[in-house]
Amino acid sequence: MEPKRIPKRIVVGVAGGIAAYKAATVVRQLTEAGHSVRVIPTESALRFVGAATFEALSGNPVHTDVWTDVHEVPHVRLGQQADLVVVAPATADVLARAATGRADDLLTATLLTARCPVMFVPAMHTEMWLHPATVDNVATLRRRGAVVLEPASGRLTGADTGPGRMPEPEEIATLAQLLLDRPDALPHDLAGVKAVVTAGGTREPIDPVRFIGNRSSGKQGYAVARVMAQRGAEVTLIAGNTVGLDDPAGVHVVRIGSAAQLKDAVSKHAPEAHVLVMAAAVADFRPAQVHTSKIKKSADPDVAPPPIELTRTDDVLAGAVRARADGQLPNMRAIVGFAAETGDANGDVLTYARAKLRRKGCDLLVVNAVGEKRAFEVDTNDGWLLAADGAETALEHGSKTLMASRIVDAIVALLQNHGG
Repeated sequence: MEPKRIPKRIVVGVAGGIAAYKAATVVRQLTEAGHSVRVIPTESALRFVGAATFEALSGNPVHTDVWTDVHEVPHVRLGQQADLVVVAPATADVLARAATGRADDLLTATLLTARCPVMFVPAMHTEMWLHPATVDNVATLRRRGAVVLEPASGRLTGADTGPGRMPEPEEIATLAQLLLDRPDALPHDLAGVKAVVTAGGTREPIDPVRFIGNRSSGKQGYAVARVMAQRGAEVTLIAGNTVGLDDPAGVHVVRIGSAAQLKDAVSKHAPEAHVLVMAAAVADFRPAQVHTSKIKKSADPDVAPPPIELTRTDDVLAGAVRARADGQLPNMRAIVGFAAETGDANGDVLTYARAKLRRKGCDLLVVNAVGEKRAFEVDTNDGWLLAADGAETALEHGSKTLMASRIVDAIVALLQNHGG
């Protein structure tokens, strides 16, 4: 069941960059979610997207200066009344003006009066993003409590590529909703932390056509990787079957197929990591024999198909715990497992989850009760967070991004307890 969302008032600032065209989709997604959106572009932004587009999408008037509707004092009221301000794209110029407290147009004046969460979504060339002036301005804004997202890497204006690309509109809208649900969900508290996150289901081949798989979409693992990256971590995401999911901004993605490939990828990347989050749905079994050609169906309906003998796959999570105990993961401070469980006549979900935590030996175990329209292939989740010290915390129902933020909170607490 989707959580009921309360409509909020959102200001979307749009600066003058080629990525301004993506802001139109951000506005559409936020309005379709039921929120009241007011768009405040800069004058240069209107060279890329006209005011009529934003007015049609938001249903509200669009102005750039403080002189229109002066009796309503818009340069004060818009910021005072907003539940969230999103600046997308946030160019180097807007970041600089915001960091120095300029108020020379309606957008920057609104930023000065806003007392709600403010999220800047940078978009600029790599050289501008990495310039010491921009680095200092971003640090200043974060120190003051603003959220400045990590940009994506990819195609920029012209033939250039690199970090500085604006994240996709769906990711921006997702993080905006997270800040509406939890205004303190994205502190920049994981700087210097290296994390490996696994996500999605593995596929164990039977023959060149068929495989054994599972229903995992990878959405929860992607959400954890996205939140960790936006909280400052350097994240490597090892992704199995995650059809239709866009790579999270600021995250290095490694593609795998089978459980054996996932094990190899974790073994390669975990030694440098401080955190390992095993959110992937790794197959417990694989075919003992992989046929080199497609298994043919007999024309005779009475001929039974050949049996498929299964053998166990390696337990990647338990292997990582052992490797840490043996000193092979010298930097590792937190290992997080995931358990998709069902109850039966011998015990409920938590009974099996507690036994799994003891068996695996990880620091934290995220437990989901699975079933029809639960956990797999949906956008929401709930469950429990079990800790090795015996603590158990219920994770309330909500978006997978909201759940990811609470999981990351627990990881941060674990790192702090270990002096990291």
